[in-house]
Amino acid sequence: MVDIQKKTQALRDQINDHNYRYYVLDDPHISDSEYDGLFRELQKLESENPRLVTKDSPTQRVGNKPLSSFDTITHRIPMLSLANAMDETELRAFDARIKKGLNTNDDIVYMAEPKLDGLAVELVYENGLFINGSTRGDGNTGENITQNLKTISAIPLFLRTDVHDTPPLLEVRGEVFMSKTGFKKLNKMREREDLPLFANPRNAAAGSLRQLDSSITAQRPLSIYCYEAGTIEGITFDKHQKFLSALKDWGLPVNPQIKKVKNIDEVIDFHHNMEKQRDLLPYGIDGTVFKINAVAQRNVLGIRSRSPRWAIAGKFKAQQVTSVVVDIIPSVGRTGAITPVAKLDSVHVGGVVVTNATLHNQDEINRKDIRIGDNVLIQRAGDVIPEIVKVIVNKRPKGTSRYLLPKECPSCGHEVFRPEGEAVARCQNLSCPAQMKGRIEHFASKVAMDMDGFGGQLVDQLVEKNLIRTVDDLFRLTFNDLIELDRIAEKSAQNILAAIQDAKQTTFARFIYALGIRNVGAHLSKVLQQEFSSDIEKFMSASLEELETIDEVGAIGAKTITKFWSDPSNVEIVKSCLSLGVELEMVQEPKSHALKGKTFVFTGTLTKFSRNEAKTLAEAHGASASGSVSKKTDYIVAGTGAGTKLKKGKELDIQVLTEEEFLVMIQ
Repeated sequence: MVDIQKKTQALRDQINDHNYRYYVLDDPHISDSEYDGLFRELQKLESENPRLVTKDSPTQRVGNKPLSSFDTITHRIPMLSLANAMDETELRAFDARIKKGLNTNDDIVYMAEPKLDGLAVELVYENGLFINGSTRGDGNTGENITQNLKTISAIPLFLRTDVHDTPPLLEVRGEVFMSKTGFKKLNKMREREDLPLFANPRNAAAGSLRQLDSSITAQRPLSIYCYEAGTIEGITFDKHQKFLSALKDWGLPVNPQIKKVKNIDEVIDFHHNMEKQRDLLPYGIDGTVFKINAVAQRNVLGIRSRSPRWAIAGKFKAQQVTSVVVDIIPSVGRTGAITPVAKLDSVHVGGVVVTNATLHNQDEINRKDIRIGDNVLIQRAGDVIPEIVKVIVNKRPKGTSRYLLPKECPSCGHEVFRPEGEAVARCQNLSCPAQMKGRIEHFASKVAMDMDGFGGQLVDQLVEKNLIRTVDDLFRLTFNDLIELDRIAEKSAQNILAAIQDAKQTTFARFIYALGIRNVGAHLSKVLQQEFSSDIEKFMSASLEELETIDEVGAIGAKTITKFWSDPSNVEIVKSCLSLGVELEMVQEPKSHALKGKTFVFTGTLTKFSRNEAKTLAEAHGASASGSVSKKTDYIVAGTGAGTKLKKGKELDIQVLTEEEFLVMIQ
């Protein structure tokens, strides 16, 4: 038995070593068939000796059974997005801001990398073992896709320790993507099986990671490159380049195209070179990324609410093709905005089939003089949103006429109104079916009331059968209402009702965001939750002047909020939701205003409460809680085993508190 155990472990070590050489070093030492032989031998030994199977065995990458749904994981440090630089001028402006923020005229050293067109994920290792992985989600909370990430052979299930010991906790951010070759092979296979084709490699990668059955994900040619850290305990790095080097030593793949650039001129050169090479690379990229190499400089600059100040994404010039405007169709959004959409002869732009392009509004149509029948130049702005750049006037057919938006709403027939000073025309009919569907889908969406199962098809049926006219009608739905709908079986109806019931327990921020008030997004909803202590009555009665004084609301936001509450039907709908059982978690009024405007960071192992509980306590007393230390941090509450954050705090001379001292502050 001992010999079999040794042989089994030796096979695991061999396979893991070959994975490392193939995915990290790009230096395979055996053929694919030899690798398959080793893998099958390990499978045979483990099947004959089940007690020898370990969690980190290469054979344990596919889950035993499909999931029913994805759980969520809260990121210890938010996965922020990046600010964009659309051209060389904006890249130079970024460098100038960095120098100003650091109070220096010296050249800044950056790490430069291609911006992969994939799906951002976070991998969590504890004492070297892969524990879980998640999507970026909304930046704070993502979906637990551990089972699917394990199927990606490039992700080690246990970190190597040849060069570095593994830290107690290592969070690594990276991009899961599909190579161009892998994408073509996958679509050819789907075509043979008469399955729908994926539009582009990014969609294919994202769709593969969101499979509830990991055996499906395992069949998809997914890869990953790691590029950034989350929380690391037990080890620190003074340079990002050293962190990337450690990742490779631990067996995590790092893009070989990443390089150190010593000044802004080298930044510009790297960006232009990547733009020239993009079609030659084996994977899709939609820009470049530049990050300050020195961690101390990053700490001084800190982060904004949505992006770090020490990094930027350089965007490529959009790829362009020509097409013909077949028709112009006005669509109605959930806020009543009438948006003209150009229907185009289908064309491929940057690997995506484009058939539509937004025309934004009547002013935009007039400015470009876009007409039905026109030959037009199409581009994907930021390689994502298709738009018409210009009309090729010398190819315009005879007999065309200027396009004017209809004066009646295409959905309900009511008069379209264009407010003075605004570019967008709107339908103000609150019972407009097009708005109704959009409002309800938004209200029930995951980032709003989080009612699982409310897809477009279900909402369409509910609206068309007059079961729902306003969002509060969701809470009036019965089993008999649902069971009469197409494709809704008894179990589905029960699940939908359960989701509605669960959604009644929500937060002020989610509820306000769900209402779809113009200019009030998810972030501002959280600001308002803090400001009004989750008191909906207080928020509804707030004056214009009171709202204007709130940080991040501003004059425009204050006007749209007061206009929303000036409509009695909106107030009635909110009160109806509350009377039907919606309960908003209350944020306590601060016992003291001493913490208002203060920023706390919690680190280490806390004994009196969890980190999330500590953050909730701080926020309940007027403070804000951050996942990272910067010069804007006021206090660090340090538990046992505090590492990197505590060290950064001391470097920045930030006051460090014990749990007891923090509790005294909020009493």
